[in-house]
Amino acid sequence: MGGEKRTAGFYVLAAFFVLFVLFLYGPLSAVFILSFQGPQGGLTFPLNGVSLRWFQNLFETQAVGNFGASFGRSLMLGLMVMTATVLVSLLAGLAFRRKFVGATSLFYLTVASLVVPSIIVSLGIGVLFQQVGFRPAWFSSAFGAHLTWTLPFGVLIMFAVFNRFSPSYEEAARDLGASSWQTFAHVVLPMIAPSLIGVGLFGFSLSYDEFARTLMTSGSSNTLPLEIYGMTTNVTTPVLYALGTVTTLFSFLVILATLGAILLLNRRRARA
Repeated sequence: MGGEKRTAGFYVLAAFFVLFVLFLYGPLSAVFILSFQGPQGGLTFPLNGVSLRWFQNLFETQAVGNFGASFGRSLMLGLMVMTATVLVSLLAGLAFRRKFVGATSLFYLTVASLVVPSIIVSLGIGVLFQQVGFRPAWFSSAFGAHLTWTLPFGVLIMFAVFNRFSPSYEEAARDLGASSWQTFAHVVLPMIAPSLIGVGLFGFSLSYDEFARTLMTSGSSNTLPLEIYGMTTNVTTPVLYALGTVTTLFSFLVILATLGAILLLNRRRARA
């Protein structure tokens, strides 16, 4: 028997997918390869030898830029945003399950920040901090600016999760004598844990590489995206590519660790 005949739409979608992969991984591949330039290599092809010189250079004192400090700020800020996004999104999801006055207006107000240009949000928060006498910093104004970007996504995800969550599980737990806290801790939380991990990964990823909402709110201390952007104007060695390779690998490790945690939770839940 012959296979199902492919339609023209299939080939169009297949071609689109191939182009998507090329645009996504082509630049990453070029950065990865150029980061292994020899000691005398430049910023363009062809490679002038192969070495790990530029990765070693990341840990040396730089004439421009401070990789370690900017990475530490981005990491800490990402963890702060991730924690706040998970907690607020979870509480919002639980709150919106119970109808209250102004719920619709509050929902649209939350989502509205997604359609406001990021640079306008950054500028507005930076100006506001200066007007009230506070100096913009990555741990205060930038933290708030990032939350305006991550919280709407987290809230929308939790709304979708709870819309598919049957209240019969909670009713059964209460019928068996469980308190409200026990029902949440032993029934609701284990079931939504994979989604919460996803919200956390989403919040961390959006914060870790956010540029526009950090530009006017980080003060005098750069995060890693700002540091990389600044380096593009004055760095003339492949150390910039080495930094891009390291940060990309770090992002992939975070994603793999998150997926591993989700798989582990699903297996435990299936065994239970």
